[in-house]
Amino acid sequence: MEQEKKTVEKSGIGTVKIADEVVTLIVAYAALDVDGVAYIAGNVDRAILSKGGVRKLGKNVKVEVSKNGVKAELAIILEYGYNIPATSSKVQKRIKTAVETMTGLKGLDVDIRIAGNNIPE
Repeated sequence: MEQEKKTVEKSGIGTVKIADEVVTLIVAYAALDVDGVAYIAGNVDRAILSKGGVRKLGKNVKVEVSKNGVKAELAIILEYGYNIPATSSKVQKRIKTAVETMTGLKGLDVDIRIAGNNIPE
């Protein structure tokens, strides 16, 4: 994952620079907003994410920002009993919408890996 900042130009006003880490956090929070997503692989939930930021995501959320848009790849743990294809589709749509709304960048691809199920005890 690149550490440099990407630039989004606003004609006549100036430029806005968005760090890749910001886009990574948007992707993670958007995924956690979907019902059925227990946490990001590696046991990362909202509480842990808010304390550790992007460092806690490690290899489980990858974002590639280019002039064409944003590609995201993430591994998630689903709650037991949720339909995997339907929940995955909701996660993809939620991430794409969040990235486009918050950054103005086009959401290109959202690749999801289901790393496990959170089975209640």
